[in-house]
Amino acid sequence: MNVLVLNCGSSSVKYKLFQMPEGRVLAQGGVEKLGLADSFLKFKLPSGEKVVLEKDMPEHTIAIDFILQTITGSEYGCIKSLSEIDAVGHRLVHGGDKFNKSVLIDQEVVAKVTECIALAPLHNPSTLKGVAAVTELMPNVPQVGVFDTAFHQTMPDYAYMYAVPYEYYKKYGVRRYGFHGTSHRFVSKRACEFLGLDYNKTRIITAHIGNGASMAAIKNGECIDTTMGLTPTDGLMMGTRSGEVDPGALVFIAEKEGMNIAQLSDMVNKKSGVLGISGISSDMREIEDAIARDDERAKLALKMYDYRIKKYVGAYAAALGGVDVLVFTGGVGENQTTTREIVCAGMEYMGIEIDNELNAKIRGEETLLSTPNSKVKVVVIPTDEELMIALDTVALTTK
Repeated sequence: MNVLVLNCGSSSVKYKLFQMPEGRVLAQGGVEKLGLADSFLKFKLPSGEKVVLEKDMPEHTIAIDFILQTITGSEYGCIKSLSEIDAVGHRLVHGGDKFNKSVLIDQEVVAKVTECIALAPLHNPSTLKGVAAVTELMPNVPQVGVFDTAFHQTMPDYAYMYAVPYEYYKKYGVRRYGFHGTSHRFVSKRACEFLGLDYNKTRIITAHIGNGASMAAIKNGECIDTTMGLTPTDGLMMGTRSGEVDPGALVFIAEKEGMNIAQLSDMVNKKSGVLGISGISSDMREIEDAIARDDERAKLALKMYDYRIKKYVGAYAAALGGVDVLVFTGGVGENQTTTREIVCAGMEYMGIEIDNELNAKIRGEETLLSTPNSKVKVVVIPTDEELMIALDTVALTTK
């Protein structure tokens, strides 16, 4: 069967068309600058050639319709008609505490996701527009929602609650939800398959490290803690997000700078992290180039970034009662050799020892990095959230 996976943002629509169960990618690309006069669809041909098609796409239905026209068209198409699309899977960012697994989308699900808009005001409305567009364009095709937050719903209350007045949890749902759940679930399962371990009897720490970054502690197949919180701003230092910071420091800065709530939010989400410390970029490749030029702030940014990952490895090992597998994934986790080396350095006391020569060669490949003497298996597992969404879509639509 063919499964179309959609990831709808406020100004973009990413897509991947899979032939399942093989997991073969038939088409992939995305609409960018949605809603602007210079919007366009960009994708790759099987030859590797990049194609850009400009079109005025003021809203999601027109964008998705253009994607569907392209993948069924005579010039760039890979299927002959929409009847060859058997199901659609959507990446849904925030399901609150209403969803702990992927679901077939119906009006009740739409209503519950709508109730969660206050928790993800930038993301949930866009996804709902994508669902509505597919309903209009392909009314008889089943749709599945796969939530970023669902995998983390197994966290115990003492891990997800914040120590603020309890009434805010009851009134507004203020608690830790976590994100990147589809990635954490995919790479933790894949790591156990790769290593020949029983997923339901293994203690795993997953480090999804990229411009956005989060870690999760997974015990016997269930998430017991994760670094992101009510929003994706908590936890690790990221490309432009601050990660964990003393709330009192934010109050202090806001008072000194005369910031309102919107300005404070903009600061911690778009002007902080690696960009805020280095003053150069949020891109680790540019940070490494700056370090090669002996830039002190770039050095500091990378040290801060790596230290926080290392700190959470120790914290989650304590929460898990030991660790069997440490997984690196995401753009930085899969490709930045120095971060993996620094995070694992000096961790022999807790059974982590990697082959640094091998590590220096590995970028984006499934690899066992740990030495034979290492008690903890350290692996690189490239993430594939779209494939995970496709797998869930197949499972729910073929029951």
